[in-house]
Amino acid sequence: MLEQVIAIAVFAVFAAVCSAIIINAFFTASDAKDINYALIAAKNGAEAYQIYGSPQEAAESLGGSARGAAGADVYYDRNWRVCDEPNAAYVLRLDEAADAARPSLGELTVERINGEELISFTVSAGAGENNEK
Repeated sequence: MLEQVIAIAVFAVFAAVCSAIIINAFFTASDAKDINYALIAAKNGAEAYQIYGSPQEAAESLGGSARGAAGADVYYDRNWRVCDEPNAAYVLRLDEAADAARPSLGELTVERINGEELISFTVSAGAGENNEK
């Protein structure tokens, strides 16, 4: 009888460890998916910024809208489709860089709606060269 109780206890411990590994793998895969889609959104934003030269025009070409004088946002839902702000899970922020010596620089950041940054780029308008941070 004691042997059966020990066997059940050992089984329960191993089941808990295996469950924890599976749950951890699920969240890791989910984070990897978000980073992949964030990279695609950032690359699209960088290409639009290089073409249009301003955050507002670049964001509008991607389905977003202006945010103040020097920035714009493109909102995405949980499936990475462009949406409006109240339904957003992610946001691509396009801003003019704060470098007065190089006014053609732009900052692109993709983050979760809670502010957690997924990826960030500095892009030069019309230059065709990106610098990933």
